[in-house]
Amino acid sequence: MKRWLPIAALALVALVSEGSARAEVLSATPATLPSPKRVVPSYDGRRPRRAGPGEVLLWVPRLLLSPLYLATDYGLRLPLSIVVPAAERADVPRKVYDFFTFGPDHNAGFTPTGFAEFNFNPSVGLFAFWNDAGFSGDSVTLHVEAWPDAWFAAIFTQRMQLGGRHAVLLHGAYTERPDKVFYGLGPSSLHADQSRYGARKLDVGGAYEWRFWRSSRLETMVGVRDESVYDGRYGSDPSLTAEAATGAFPVPYGFGREYTAEYNRVAGSIDTRPPGSQGTGARVELTGEQDSDLRSSPSAGWVRYGATAEGFVDLDGYGRLLGLSITTLFADPLGSQPIPFTQLVYLGGDLPMAGYYDGRLRDRSAAVATASYSWPVGPWLDGSLQLAVGNVFGTHLEGFDAGLLRFSGAFGLTVDGCALSSKPGCQTRGFQDAPLEFVVGIGSETFDHGGQIDSVRVMFGVPHTF
Repeated sequence: MKRWLPIAALALVALVSEGSARAEVLSATPATLPSPKRVVPSYDGRRPRRAGPGEVLLWVPRLLLSPLYLATDYGLRLPLSIVVPAAERADVPRKVYDFFTFGPDHNAGFTPTGFAEFNFNPSVGLFAFWNDAGFSGDSVTLHVEAWPDAWFAAIFTQRMQLGGRHAVLLHGAYTERPDKVFYGLGPSSLHADQSRYGARKLDVGGAYEWRFWRSSRLETMVGVRDESVYDGRYGSDPSLTAEAATGAFPVPYGFGREYTAEYNRVAGSIDTRPPGSQGTGARVELTGEQDSDLRSSPSAGWVRYGATAEGFVDLDGYGRLLGLSITTLFADPLGSQPIPFTQLVYLGGDLPMAGYYDGRLRDRSAAVATASYSWPVGPWLDGSLQLAVGNVFGTHLEGFDAGLLRFSGAFGLTVDGCALSSKPGCQTRGFQDAPLEFVVGIGSETFDHGGQIDSVRVMFGVPHTF
């Protein structure tokens, strides 16, 4: 028994020494061991699949749009899922973001912009912002676009946030370009009658915005708009007066003259979706604007008003939205003078019927039904598809006929400002107002005219609302 005592004593000393060493390691752990790794984000833009009726319904658009799906999935999403992690490892997003922003909180910044649309003059420009400029909640933006010897445009906005639901906005915009398109008025205008006119416009005003229940909002605006219209030019296209001389259409009222209008506008919408949400819900919007031509008052003035009803269904809870909307627009004179043609109801561009050029269709009223589908393609990249049927018509939809309807289709990709930021939650601090868009659209003649596709619209760049 005694011979085992030295061995037991040695074992006890070893255990005590080991315990002390472990205690030293544990006490040093917070200071010496690395911090826990973050959760790896979904670089390919996908989330875990969730079984349900929506997931089954998704196979319908997937089968119908399989060529488009394959192009965006393997041509965009897959490469981005490889490039973005590599860029993050090299700290590229932060370096780019720091280069284009200033200040300790990145409250100010700029980015070069550009815009190209097939069959129009392109442009290059600059977008700049300054958040908390005068005080907390005071945001200023400036967007300038130009093309040498062709056109120039700029818009300045100041948004003063008053609490979480109220804001006051000031804006000033100037544009002068010679390549706007005109095809005549009415539902039966022909693409073959394409002509060009130029416009010079100055617009200054202010607005009050109130955001209330969920994503609902109310906005009131007052301002002054001065505009003059003249013969334009682009490529071999004839000017408006030259095409009118062929008998294609009469010279519209408002051409070759200048008007200055004081306007009052109100727009309100009820939106059942939570703030910032793009999920399932419904939205109804009403707009109205009254204009008085200060150069010809009291005999000249007009009102423009309209309504849109929209419904959306998120098919799988992850941003794959199926939507349906109906829009009606109207314009009526208030005095003895007609409405300048640039202030009539119009479709195309950023408005419904996106497959047509901006202002392709013009008249006293319009009705459009649109089916849409949007989905996340990859990180910061969303896709959208719009299919619409509609047209412009006479006073209060006078002459409405199914044979006078047209088809418009458009596919688009949008890169939001989060692509410039590596901050959590995609806080781009101003760049959200300068997304990058790519749009391909088509438009047809009226169904009575054969419904043939004869209008193709292709644009790429940072869109503007000059």
